Amino acid sequence: MDTTFWLDKWDRRETGFHETSPNPLLTENLSVLNLKPGASVFVPLCGKTLNIGWLRSQGYAVVGVELSPIAVLELFEDLHLTPHTTKVGALTCHAAPGLRIFEGNIFDLDADTLGKVAATWDRAALVALPKEVRARYAAHVTALTGDVPQLLVTLDYDQQQVSGPPFAVSGDEVKTLYGTAYRVSEVVSRPTSVKGKCPGTESLWHLSPVFGS
Repeated sequence: MDTTFWLDKWDRRETGFHETSPNPLLTENLSVLNLKPGASVFVPLCGKTLNIGWLRSQGYAVVGVELSPIAVLELFEDLHLTPHTTKVGALTCHAAPGLRIFEGNIFDLDADTLGKVAATWDRAALVALPKEVRARYAAHVTALTGDVPQLLVTLDYDQQQVSGPPFAVSGDEVKTLYGTAYRVSEVVSRPTSVKGKCPGTESLWHLSPVFGS
């Protein structure tokens, strides 16, 4: 994963990927996960997404991992929270009621450090990674979370017209990446525009563990 690329994005405020409201694919479909009250949701490569605040407002705890210290700082500021900060190996953990964010590279996070979570919400992590990293990422998240269910958002489009990120990820690739550990079901598929330049398809996938968590 090109960490410098993403750190520079935040330094230069090139954060067009940051949404200005909670994502409707999450708010309209979270019930698919059948989460218990107070359950923990893992949000990889979370930035300062407003989905975190929305999940907390619904009574869930959130655990995220984010490379950029700028994003982490602004996330807590936006939520009006003052985190307790500790070093955990190569990572820095910022914790407040109902929220833990690990600052650093997701590949430095292990399952013991993450702790038990009930589900994963991935809107912008898989599609942020080039093809040569995606298999490693998918396997890592599966190992981290113990095969808990996921809601995964992907984009599919002609990358000859627009270069990523976000990168194009087909349904076939989703099934290749996750099909061993999960039952892969497409929940929503809808047309979209990629960077305002190229038509594409945005899909929401429900990944249900084959062997249980």
